[in-house]
Amino acid sequence: MLTRKDKSSAKWDSGLMSNWREVKLGELGEVNRGRSRHRPRNAPKLYGGPYPFVQTGDIKSSGGRITSHKQTYNEVGLAQSRLWPINTMVITIAANIAETAILTYPACFPDSVIGFIANESICDVRFVEYTFRLLRNKIQQENVGTGSVQDNINLQTLDELRFLLPPLSEQRAIAHVLGTLDDKIELNHQINETLESTARALFKSWFVDFDPVRAKMAGLDTGLPRHIADLFPDQLVDSELGKIPEGWEVKVVSDFASIKGGKQLPKDKFVDNGSVPVFGGAGLMGYTDDYNADGDVITVGRVGAYCGQFFSYQGRAWINNNASIIAQNEGISGEWLLLSLRNLDIDLIKKGAAQPFISNSDLGAMNLIAPVDSILETFRKFLESLFRRLAQAQNETKILTSLHDALLPKLVSGELQIKDAEAFLARVV
Repeated sequence: MLTRKDKSSAKWDSGLMSNWREVKLGELGEVNRGRSRHRPRNAPKLYGGPYPFVQTGDIKSSGGRITSHKQTYNEVGLAQSRLWPINTMVITIAANIAETAILTYPACFPDSVIGFIANESICDVRFVEYTFRLLRNKIQQENVGTGSVQDNINLQTLDELRFLLPPLSEQRAIAHVLGTLDDKIELNHQINETLESTARALFKSWFVDFDPVRAKMAGLDTGLPRHIADLFPDQLVDSELGKIPEGWEVKVVSDFASIKGGKQLPKDKFVDNGSVPVFGGAGLMGYTDDYNADGDVITVGRVGAYCGQFFSYQGRAWINNNASIIAQNEGISGEWLLLSLRNLDIDLIKKGAAQPFISNSDLGAMNLIAPVDSILETFRKFLESLFRRLAQAQNETKILTSLHDALLPKLVSGELQIKDAEAFLARVV
């Protein structure tokens, strides 16, 4: 049961939090920097083996739990590093500073990352990680933008931090509440990835590889129901883009949609509990109550590192000035258009070296292979329920994330408490 701190309450004044104590991280377990002794660090002979090598970017994008990594060490790499155990909390101290996560498998990491191995008899590592999420803003505000070549922190920075620690049963109860929300959010992400992977695979089969057409040309079964297989021709013909199915056409993006630039949203218009998402070149960047797009919205980043990334949203949205709004024409399948846009080679129209960008007119002039209407309509029906489920999961994730973000500071500070934590855990674990 959750209960809110009430300063006027006799119960609160009598010491509801008297058993919470102020601690520093080093009192709760081992705290040490990661290890990468070899120079240069990017020597090829270190990599390509079975040992996960987690880096700052992996931690920042992890959502608090390391479940994937982009690099691995071999035996040579491991020999000059250290394999940290499962449930180690990792903390970035350079580049993306004060980002935290917990290893879900043993892994190595460099000295730009600090590892914390909890003494499980006095603390729950999940509670500590949630506490550091709350401390992140404080650490970043005090250590970013100091004028150094690279913003960073060190072991001394962490040793100076103090935070409140409740009894172990309360730590576990708090971690369970927040962890349950994290689990559901992560499950939604996995569902979305599966759904998106299914959509991409079907699109590639029909509209890139032309599998049904090639199967019919070879006299093979397409694997599709007869009424759908009959929609596909049985030969490929020449076009300016190479071989395409007979009856299909080469058109340009502007034949299917209008493209216009977004508009910068003033900083004071961003609202924590706003109902309208704000999209920039890298995707979702916050919320507001205003909007400059409504309906089925596709956006494209048009400036900088995220130039050429496409996102889709249904409903009211604000598209910022480093992205453009792509509004499909009436009767055009938004699902097909989005996947077609993502299949384009955007590098062909990028301009600028230090700061790449794409223009709306150049994007509108890019070629697309347009199937006959009957196949587009069939594809739309296939994906309609899939994309509806995607939208539902995205909306649910937004609600769960807002709840998680609201509960976290209240729970780890003791403002909101779980009465009788041991009994609570006995019921839910």
